[in-house]
Amino acid sequence: MAGYYTGAPDEVLQAIADYSAWFFIWDDRHDRDVVHGRAGHWRRLRYRLHAALDAPRHHLHHPDPLVASFADSVLRLYGFLPRTWNQRFARHFHAVIEAYDREFRNRTEGYIPGVEEYLALRRHTFAHWIWTDLLEASAGRELPGAVRKNPAYRRAALLSQEFAAWYNDLCSLPKEIAGDEVHNLGISLITHEGLTLEETVDEVRRRIEECIEEFLVVEKNALRFADEIDDGTVRGKELSAAVRSCVGNMRNWFSSVYWFHHESGRYMVDSWDDRSTPPYVTNEAAGEK
Repeated sequence: MAGYYTGAPDEVLQAIADYSAWFFIWDDRHDRDVVHGRAGHWRRLRYRLHAALDAPRHHLHHPDPLVASFADSVLRLYGFLPRTWNQRFARHFHAVIEAYDREFRNRTEGYIPGVEEYLALRRHTFAHWIWTDLLEASAGRELPGAVRKNPAYRRAALLSQEFAAWYNDLCSLPKEIAGDEVHNLGISLITHEGLTLEETVDEVRRRIEECIEEFLVVEKNALRFADEIDDGTVRGKELSAAVRSCVGNMRNWFSSVYWFHHESGRYMVDSWDDRSTPPYVTNEAAGEK
């Protein structure tokens, strides 16, 4: 995660890296619960994660290692910025958990969402606003609401995450078609727009390229906004530096996401014999014995 959050203190970077690793393990557990039809397992995990998010200290010794490690991760992240940031992070992650529940139901029912419905849901399943919140932890400062809601800043943040989610979908498309999945921008385009696989790849790439081009424009506006914040006071100078740090790391998301997907074996799989166990997932890591 050092490439995504450059300049972060070591303890912040380690906490973000551990949280990111946890997120992948949770995603694989969710996937295994879908494939094996374990609705009860998923329902219990969903409730436990909601509870751990609100009271992490009380869940540090939970018998499910996934819940205990989540509580540990959240508790560490809650130690860097004010309580208002913690509350925002919790609010955003409660929405992520519920989006995963929506995906669970879609997949178990074989429901493929339309393109716009999928894109709206994907902003939560990819945790757009969580990764954006963590930019502030990396910068060492909570940004005021007026700064976060500035159109240039918010648009740049959204585009950095849209790129990441859509590029993930592009690289995941072969393995997700092989796994008979329903949650991928490409699969929604094939199903609802009637595109061929080749046309779908071209369309997703087009969207990704437009995302990059727009980011290059709004990034300049966001940096100008950062300059305007510096009013000569100590607070203005520090806030301006924090915004610059956040916008700089939005840019870093593009290159880091690109290289991660081309270096990870997770995205080099397009077939496997047993759909219940992709080759990059062990049963134990997926919550099985």
